[in-house]
Amino acid sequence: MVDLFDLSLVLWAVIPPLLLLGYYSCRIPFAPPPLRLLMFFLIGALSGILALSLEWIFEIVANWFVDWQQIRGWLPGIALRQILEVGSIEESCKLAAVVVPTYYLQRRYQLLPSSVFLFTIAIAFGFTAEENWVYLFYGTASIIDRTIGTPVHAMFSAPWGYALGIYISSNTRLNRDKKFIVRAWLNSIICHALVNVLSSAWRYSLPLRFLSYGLFPFLLWMFWRLEQLLRKVQGKRSITLISGNTPQRRYWQSSLVLFALVLGGNAIFGLFLLARVLSPLNPSKLFDSDILWFILTRFSLNLFFGVLAWGIYRYLRHSAPPRYF
Repeated sequence: MVDLFDLSLVLWAVIPPLLLLGYYSCRIPFAPPPLRLLMFFLIGALSGILALSLEWIFEIVANWFVDWQQIRGWLPGIALRQILEVGSIEESCKLAAVVVPTYYLQRRYQLLPSSVFLFTIAIAFGFTAEENWVYLFYGTASIIDRTIGTPVHAMFSAPWGYALGIYISSNTRLNRDKKFIVRAWLNSIICHALVNVLSSAWRYSLPLRFLSYGLFPFLLWMFWRLEQLLRKVQGKRSITLISGNTPQRRYWQSSLVLFALVLGGNAIFGLFLLARVLSPLNPSKLFDSDILWFILTRFSLNLFFGVLAWGIYRYLRHSAPPRYF
């Protein structure tokens, strides 16, 4: 455990989410002022503290009825905990953190869907910063692990952030739009739970351990979904990869999309494992012939799979008729 107010700890927890928030802010025209986004970022961090407290209370209450610690020790129990406790509490806290300040802002301003979506991203990154601090403070995750996982909460919350943006910016708020928010929120909970289950699958014996190879392809798909929703809130046309006119053609393109996700996701996974293996080493050791050969072979192999996945993506984009661009 490290000092509570260790400056380097705070910087490693906060700077990566802030940099990503600045990146998404620059990509959206007519983005809210930086100070307002920073306010949402701080509210997101507070929502992370609230979620952590509610999860602690949930476990105390759950232990009154069942042996919750024992249930958490096997895979179905982990899945149940992720849906009932982690996913539902964290996504609800983030949703409330967006809705409450946005309610007051919309009384003074006409909010664009892109602004509400960016508020959601700011809340998610603030939540991530708080979570980073907790993991680093207790030493339960490395800096590399937390840095790579920086965009994950934004990818979780993107569906209900998009639905909320459409609802708030609409002049005619229909009941179906409210149902859209609820469905998107449930989707986020399920995706949140599934990612956490896949990330814990490596602890189990075969064949359950193979589930961990689905983590990064699924994360890559969620990143793609985040990018698509970002285009939609800006009024841009979605990028369509499956555009065949026949069932056979669409089946072929769907298979290529799945293949690209598997290749690309596990190429990223391979680079992540390489970085994790090399991080404890002294920098001077990296130039030893055996270690250098290991780095070059592993990096080249994963780069090959990544480039192949990118090539499939470019092929699918260019095979779509112009109307799909």
